[in-house]
Amino acid sequence: MNIITKHPINNLGYNFINPAFLPEGKDEYYLRNLQNNNGIDYRKLSGSEIEILIRNGNTSDDWGKIYVTKAFDPILVKNSKFLGLVRIGKLEPYYLEFHNLRMPVGIYNSTIISCDFGDNVCIDHANYLSHYIIGNEVMIANVNEMATTEYARFGNGILKEGEKEETRIWMEVRNENGGRRVIPFERMLAGDACLWSNHPGDQLLLEKFKEITAKESDNKRGYYGTIGDRCVLKDCNIIKDVIMGTDAYIKGANKLKNLTINSDKERTTQIGEGCEMVNGIIGYGCRIFYGVKAVRFVMAAHSQLKYGARLLNSYLGNNSTISCCEVLNSLIFPGHEQHHNNSFLCASLIMGQSNIAAGATIGSNHNSRSADGEIIAGRGFWPGLCVSLKHNSMFASFTILAKGDYPYEMNIPLPFSLVSNDVANDKLVLMPGYWFMYNMYALARNAWKFADRDKRTEKIQRLEFDYLAPDTINEMFTAIELLSKLSVDEDGNAEIQGLENSLRKTEVVKVERSIELFKELITFYGVIQLIEHIKINRFSSFAELKKNIPAKLSRSEWKNIGGQLIPKTDVEKLKNNIKSGKINSWSEVHEFYRSTGADYTRDKLTHAYTSLFEIENITSRQFTPGYFKTLLEKSIATKTWMAQSIYESREKDYSNPFRKMVYETNEEMNAVVGKLEDNQFIQDQLRELEAFKKTAKSLMKKFGE
Repeated sequence: MNIITKHPINNLGYNFINPAFLPEGKDEYYLRNLQNNNGIDYRKLSGSEIEILIRNGNTSDDWGKIYVTKAFDPILVKNSKFLGLVRIGKLEPYYLEFHNLRMPVGIYNSTIISCDFGDNVCIDHANYLSHYIIGNEVMIANVNEMATTEYARFGNGILKEGEKEETRIWMEVRNENGGRRVIPFERMLAGDACLWSNHPGDQLLLEKFKEITAKESDNKRGYYGTIGDRCVLKDCNIIKDVIMGTDAYIKGANKLKNLTINSDKERTTQIGEGCEMVNGIIGYGCRIFYGVKAVRFVMAAHSQLKYGARLLNSYLGNNSTISCCEVLNSLIFPGHEQHHNNSFLCASLIMGQSNIAAGATIGSNHNSRSADGEIIAGRGFWPGLCVSLKHNSMFASFTILAKGDYPYEMNIPLPFSLVSNDVANDKLVLMPGYWFMYNMYALARNAWKFADRDKRTEKIQRLEFDYLAPDTINEMFTAIELLSKLSVDEDGNAEIQGLENSLRKTEVVKVERSIELFKELITFYGVIQLIEHIKINRFSSFAELKKNIPAKLSRSEWKNIGGQLIPKTDVEKLKNNIKSGKINSWSEVHEFYRSTGADYTRDKLTHAYTSLFEIENITSRQFTPGYFKTLLEKSIATKTWMAQSIYESREKDYSNPFRKMVYETNEEMNAVVGKLEDNQFIQDQLRELEAFKKTAKSLMKKFGE
C-alpha cells in the first residue's frame, strides 16, 4: 500500500531539514542563505502591500514570512499561494521575451513553497514550486512540479548524512556486471572515468578514487535546487532535485530528476520536448531534444542527444552526438557519432573519433552465460551498416568493419584495417592500411573535422585528433612485427591464426604493401615532428638541431586516457601518487592532465625521434645532415602521394557512373554535391602540400651537406 502520512497544515513549507541532521545552532535555512548570494537586500511587506496581494487573489500561511525588495510592485503578483519563507526580488512593469515567448514580469497562478527569487522574474502557472533559488530574469511558464528534497544530490554519486552505502548512485560503464563501475561527479572528465574503470582489481586505487570523489560534494542535507540567471523553463512536467546554471533553455521536458545542468552565457545548454533524464551530469553547451531517455549518465561539454536516443549507465565524451539509438554501459571518449534508430552500443570502451552506422549491434552477450562481456575499440572505430559484434572483442585504432554479422569474438591488432566477413568462403578477411590505400580523403578530413569541431573552452585534457600519433605509430610497429612473420603467397596474401575465436581461416590481404606503407608512415611521422621542432625553436644548424633532440632511444608505450595520449610511465606515476596520497583530489588529477598535455609536444617529439631511428634502423651517430636530407626527400614524396590520394578518393565520387546516373547533366550533379575543384578541404590540403614542400626544401639547403 502507499504510505501517506498526515501533518499539521501549518507545518507545510517548514522543517525542510530533518531535525536529526540539523547542526546545533542552525536553522533550516542556513545552507539556503549560503547558496543565495545574489546580494539582494530583502525587507518585510508593508500593510498596504499585503492588502494589494490579498485583493489580487494571493494567499499566505504567514505574510510575515514574505520578504521583498524596495522595488517590489505587489500589483505584479496575482492568484498565487505562498507557504514558508519566500523572498522576492524587484518586480517592475516590464515583459520579457525569448524566442517569441512573451511574459509579464511577476508571479501569477502559482504555488510557491519556501523559495528565493531574483529580480524581474516571470513565473506563471508554476503549479508546485518548492525549495528553489531562482536567479534574475528567469522565465518559468507551465511547469507542473518543480521541487527539491533535503537529500538532493544533483546527479553526484555521493551519500548524504545518514544514508547507507547501498543507496549510492553508481555509473556502471564498460561492463553490465558493474565490475568497472564509477561514481559520477560534476567535473568528471573522460580521463577520470577511464582511469577508474581501467583498474577494477586495484582495491587501494579504487578506495582512493572513492575518497577523493567524496570531497567533490558536501554531504550535508538541506541544499536547495538552483535556477541560474536568464534561464527559460516552459511546458515541463517534473523538475526535481536539479541545479541549473545560467542561460539554460528547457522546453517540454517530461522529467528532469537528480541532475546538474551546466550552462552559462557562452555555453548555453538546451533540453527539449519529451525528454526524461534521471541521475546525471550534463555538461556546458549540451543539446538534448525530442524524446531522449537518459539514466545514470554523464554528458561532457558540447555533446548532444537527439531524436529518442537512450543513454544508460554511460559516459559520453565531449563534442559527441548520439541520436535515435540505444547506448548502454559504455564509456565513450570525445568525438563520437552515432545516428539512426536501430543502432545499439553496449558494454564498450570506445576511444573517440568514432562513427557507429545504422543497424550496428556492438556487443552481444549471447556467447556467455552472464552479461559480462566487453568491447574495446581504439580511436577512429567505424563499424559499417548492420555490423553485429560479439563480446569480447578488441580493435586497433581506425578499424573499419564492412557490413556483416561477425559470428565470433575478434582481436584485431592491425591499425587502419578493413575487416570483412567473407560468408561465401567462410573466412575473416583483413586489409591493414586500408584507409591510406583507398579512403585517404575521409581519414584526413575526419582528423581536421574533429579538431575544428572541438568547442571546449576549458581544455583540461589535450585531445589528439591526428591519425599519426604515438598510439597509432606503436600499433604500426606491432603490425609490422606480426605481418613480417607471415608466409605470403604469390598474390601478397597470408593466413593468420589468433585474430578470431574460431577454427576457420583468417586471411590478411596486401601484406607486403601494408608493411611497406606502415614503414613509410612511421618515417614520415618522425620527420614531420622534427620539422615542427625546428620551426618552433628556429635552429640555425643541423648540429644545433641534433643537440636539442633527446638522446633517449627507447620507444615509449602510451595510453589513451579519455582521448589524451599519455606515456605509460606517467600514468603509472599518477596511479602511485594517488595511492600514496600525494595526489588527493580530482583537481590535482586534472592538473596532471594539464601538465602532461603541456609536455605532449616534447614527449611526442621524443617518441617520433626514437620511432624514426627504429624504423630506419640507424643510430644517433648515423643521423647526419646527408641522411636528414634523404629523409626530407622521402617526406615530400609521402606528403605528395597523401595529397594526391585525398583528391583521388574524393574524385571517384564524381567519375563513378553509378554515382552520376541520378543526374542528367554534370551541371545538375555540381549543383547538388558541389564542384570538385571548389572543395575547400581539398584545396586546403593542396596548399598545405605546397607549403610543406617549400619548408622541406628550405631545410635541405640549410641543414643538408
